[in-house]
Amino acid sequence: MTRHLMLLLCPLCSSLGAGGEPGTGGSTPPPDWLEWRARRLEAITGTNGWTTLIARHWLTEGTHSAGSYPTNEIVLPEGRAAGAIGRFVRTGRTVRFEAAPGMAATVDGQSVTAVTMNTDHAGHPTKLTVGTLSFVVIERGDRLGLRVRDPEAPARRQFPGLQYFPYDPAWRINGRFEAFAQARTLHVPDVIGGTQEFPSPGAVVFTVDSREHRLDVADEGEGEDFFVMMRDQTSGDRTYGSGRFLYVPRPDAQGRVVVDFNRAYTPPCGFTEFATCPLPPVSSGPAAPPTWRMCCCSGR
Repeated sequence: MTRHLMLLLCPLCSSLGAGGEPGTGGSTPPPDWLEWRARRLEAITGTNGWTTLIARHWLTEGTHSAGSYPTNEIVLPEGRAAGAIGRFVRTGRTVRFEAAPGMAATVDGQSVTAVTMNTDHAGHPTKLTVGTLSFVVIERGDRLGLRVRDPEAPARRQFPGLQYFPYDPAWRINGRFEAFAQARTLHVPDVIGGTQEFPSPGAVVFTVDSREHRLDVADEGEGEDFFVMMRDQTSGDRTYGSGRFLYVPRPDAQGRVVVDFNRAYTPPCGFTEFATCPLPPVSSGPAAPPTWRMCCCSGR
């Protein structure tokens, strides 16, 4: 495993405000950061947000009946689904939904009685809607799972809101992108006990307090920003214990990048037990002094 996404530290005392939290030095948050916060809230509490997840069912080979009757293999909440909505049939890497007689089901607004469901592997899963509930098939290694959402989920209706450290322009850092001689694959553990793989074309390199740091990046597809999984000494203290995620724009023609740690955020598994988040692997780089701590940024 390459040195990866773990140690990004600075002297604690240099960035703390009087209240013991990172300060802004009186700076006004930029509009694009406020817009990013609004999009993040929508991703968590919108009608398709992470707080709408109510279940995740792993599908073994064969037929799985679904509905609110307790005799079903996939039991849905009473009052939110009919007793029997149909069945999900897994055959190898394929999942097909067959609606119960008279049951109204739709895909993209079109009525269906049966449909073969694309997984999220290619980024465009089939979204099946039955009543108020929606269903998507997720692919995690050899496992196929059924993810269930309900816009009326208590977690969404009772969500208390997000907390942020004050915006700190010192944590918007200029760096550079260094491509690997050959693209690598990051083998990353996840919260469900599996391993996820990400292509990694290189690392972003930057300097904090005269010390150089490197973060290997994951490439999620052409045109997308690079993806970073990170953990630091605030994890489990003032930020989410399993780490945070961050997106870094692709480099310009000169290889320059901007790493804005004000946009580091709690991953979906911080809001629902039904997410399958990757986790930052243990760094193989030298350990940082134990009295140092990361002093930025953003959502907790």
